[in-house]
Amino acid sequence: MRVLNLVTNERARFFGQQRATLRALGVDETTLTVPGDHTYDNGSTNERSVIDYLEFLPRVVRRSFGGFDIVHANYGLTAPHALAQVRLPVVLSLWGTDLMGRFGPVVKACARHADAVVVMSRRMAEELDQPCHVIPHGVDLDLFEPMPTGDARAELGWGADASHVLFPYPPGRGVKDYPRAERVVERVRDRIDDEVVFHTVNGEPHERMPLYMNAADVLLLTSRREGSPNAVKEALACNLPVVATDVGDVPERLDGVSHSRVARSDAELVDGVVAALRAGERSNGRGAAEEVSAEETGARLLGVYEEVLS
Repeated sequence: MRVLNLVTNERARFFGQQRATLRALGVDETTLTVPGDHTYDNGSTNERSVIDYLEFLPRVVRRSFGGFDIVHANYGLTAPHALAQVRLPVVLSLWGTDLMGRFGPVVKACARHADAVVVMSRRMAEELDQPCHVIPHGVDLDLFEPMPTGDARAELGWGADASHVLFPYPPGRGVKDYPRAERVVERVRDRIDDEVVFHTVNGEPHERMPLYMNAADVLLLTSRREGSPNAVKEALACNLPVVATDVGDVPERLDGVSHSRVARSDAELVDGVVAALRAGERSNGRGAAEEVSAEETGARLLGVYEEVLS
């Protein structure tokens, strides 16, 4: 099977994981990326122009004649380009901010013309309000696995006796709402006797993220909106407790996970972090993460391809 992937950010970690998993399952894929820059630089986002998207259109149409079986539009803003070619069936994957953001009406209109649509959570499926497949991005359980907390802290140079709260994003990512996380941690400090250290992550290779997940005592997610945040699934794989806002598929992922909580207010976020720090234990999240392993979600996506071609 040959798949032509269209994507806005080829360097997105979860997209790279998806490509690698599908290749291991026998999919021959080629990826086209919208021209222009769209990288996070100290937390800022460089948005592409309308011209960048217009220039992408003829490239997609030309490449669609290259012997492919399917065009897979990854992220809603690539959907018009996928649909512009009329020879091949189109699979559209929505990531969250595309469906729930300002371009949502355009994305919904395109989704009605795709041969299959994949969303990250049941909440996204309800927002889309049409038949679709709920398949979150998978997590690499070989990379993200539990390790001794003391060893991880020693490698990162973190204090052994302090409590450590992890915010796994650069502070400038607006949708992640760093100021709210900062406020929550300040209130946590008022209720915890030990030192509470607040860590953000910026520019670290993905391969080092398991160190942070194993060194921390709790992961704090304060996002305004999400599809299926990979950081939560990666934390689960490392048995790191998670306290998060009620976004995306977080309630599904944290269901039954010890020392973890979905919060709908600052007060609930504070209570959740305080409870996790006072417990001083790892979670049982590894079992929950197995439901969204890269192998499991990749096989389900391959099944969508096969269904479209049948």
